[in-house]
Amino acid sequence: MTPRYHFNNYRSMETKHAVDALAALAQETRLTAFRLLVEAGPEGIAAGDIARTLEVAPPTLSFHLSALDHAGLVSSRRDGRQVIYAANFEAMDSLLAFLARNCCRGAQDCLPSLRQTASRRGAPPGC
Repeated sequence: MTPRYHFNNYRSMETKHAVDALAALAQETRLTAFRLLVEAGPEGIAAGDIARTLEVAPPTLSFHLSALDHAGLVSSRRDGRQVIYAANFEAMDSLLAFLARNCCRGAQDCLPSLRQTASRRGAPPGC
């Protein structure tokens, strides 16, 4: 059974979990796949479509998606014969919060690029 990381009710992340998530993302194919899944939203993308988009052989993609799954950054579900992968937005949000915790000692003007990106899309900050 693959261990899954759980985040507590305060949406905080332990250092070990952050290291595991960052290690999973520290590879070009995995980072690209994860960003593709983030763009796709909660509905996710079929593994075959991810492989075609990234021009990666299915067994290679499976290896990389497994690393992301082990780190708790993606989830998968079956839809007939296809496996659909989706980003775990709660885990991503927890990782971002962990990285930005106490940023600039709580200054209001900290992380302006994140707020600008969210406001341009009409999304709440951090989304």
